[in-house]
Amino acid sequence: MAGRVIDSRLADRRGELRVRPGERAPTLYRVLHGLLPPVLSALWRPEVEGLERIPAAGPAILAANHLSFLDSVFLPAALDRPVYYLGKSDYFRGWQRLFYENMGVMPVSRQGGDAGETSLRRGEEVLARGRLLGIYPEGTRSPDGRLYRGKTGPARLAVRSGAPLNPHGFSRTHKVLPPARKVP
Repeated sequence: MAGRVIDSRLADRRGELRVRPGERAPTLYRVLHGLLPPVLSALWRPEVEGLERIPAAGPAILAANHLSFLDSVFLPAALDRPVYYLGKSDYFRGWQRLFYENMGVMPVSRQGGDAGETSLRRGEEVLARGRLLGIYPEGTRSPDGRLYRGKTGPARLAVRSGAPLNPHGFSRTHKVLPPARKVP
């Protein structure tokens, strides 16, 4: 495994990128990125391994297993570069939509076919702009902390974009905020 995380997004209404090359990450992302690392370190002591394999510049796909809602916070908190994630389109309703859009998350339809292909094209746009793309090959959070069969999207993105595929693994994060729990 290329990297390991232990105890550890850009869409408008049409799902298109709103931040252009050279622009900064969304404001909410920058604010939370400044505030969360000290809190995470104090509460859960996340340990991140494999950061040296993530390029300092240029595109890369960060693929990881998905145990907790907070997985998308632990890895970016350890990096100096923003990570743009593909997220379940169900999250883009009501107030949550504004939150996710301002965190650089792009909606993904998990219905397959053309919808899945559209989601991959959004990922390709992120990579074409030299950014880090976070993706969970399993497609959803593990209900019990075990690794489940992944989908082929990350590998297809790597082949089509030429971006390196950088695998990471989370362990024990399902205890922080598992799928059934709303608050850590």
